[in-house]
Amino acid sequence: MNNRHPLCDQARDFFQGEMNDHITYRVLAERTRNARLRTLLQRIAAVELRHAGFWKALLEQNGEPVPEVRPRQVRLWFLGLLMRLVNPLLVISALELGEAAAYETYYRVWKEADLGDEERETLRGIIVDELEHESSFQREKEAGGFSNIRDFILGMNDGLVEILGAVTGLSAAYPGNPLVVAISGLIVGVAGALSMGIGAFISVRSQRQVNEAQQDRMQILFSVSPDRAEAEFRERLVNNGLPEDISDEISHKLGNNPETLASLLIEKSDENEWRSAFFTGGAYLFGVAFPVLPYFLADNSRHALIGSVLFAGLALTSVGTLISVLSGINLRTKVLEMVGSGLAAAGLAYLFGRLIQVLFGVEI
Repeated sequence: MNNRHPLCDQARDFFQGEMNDHITYRVLAERTRNARLRTLLQRIAAVELRHAGFWKALLEQNGEPVPEVRPRQVRLWFLGLLMRLVNPLLVISALELGEAAAYETYYRVWKEADLGDEERETLRGIIVDELEHESSFQREKEAGGFSNIRDFILGMNDGLVEILGAVTGLSAAYPGNPLVVAISGLIVGVAGALSMGIGAFISVRSQRQVNEAQQDRMQILFSVSPDRAEAEFRERLVNNGLPEDISDEISHKLGNNPETLASLLIEKSDENEWRSAFFTGGAYLFGVAFPVLPYFLADNSRHALIGSVLFAGLALTSVGTLISVLSGINLRTKVLEMVGSGLAAAGLAYLFGRLIQVLFGVEI
């Protein structure tokens, strides 16, 4: 009979992951001058060490070797350098890019693995800790104004890949006139940036206007019929699956506090529509620059295409490398994923441009 614990194989990876996180957060804490952030990072480093201890104990109890932890010195050196050069919150934001959430893996194990009561409870606590880590970092980033770093990277990537595809297709249709391709790509890029920026502006403003209208409605409702506002909140609780008796009790208690009840009934957003528009459109436009610039410099579209692909590939490689180094995921996999998607879009667009050239006889 084999009494080997079902988690022994995974425990090795979990142990190494928690130890690497412990070392990473410890290094970040040593490098930051922000006392509040340093305390948070030290606390998280200690929690990660405790998590590693759980997996280490599980391996030892089952007679399994505990893997040796070898810190990735290049990664730690790079993190230390960034902590000195830029705001630490930027580094923390970048660490989250491309990172597979540990709590999702632990949650699957918690649901599916054959665990004892004590082990299941310990793993539940680890999941809660991991979720709290994410919430703590999110609060720090929001307080420091760095909550949209991920969105900027994704917006830049969108602009880069989309316009790379556009200028590649135009290169096939206009091989002898790179300026036409450059201007066309720039027009498409600016139009795309404006479209995304305006879309973000309208979306955020519309949501704020809806919230304001709901706020006015609730104020009137509380003034003329407090009981109806209480009933509306009770109905919402019941619709969300809360038992009727508990819904009655909660809504009745909150009915004496109109401000609290109104805040629970109305979805609030502190996002500024102007900031969202400039951020979204600017990120997209920044990505546009990489594939378009060579067409302003080359003497024909095919030469420019080579430069455009190289510029875009270099940008995608740099972003992929940054994501990989900071998040600890496989460098080759992430770079191939990002560069491959960009080149695939460019290749398909080029074939489409050639098809248009053949069908309509375009040649400039």
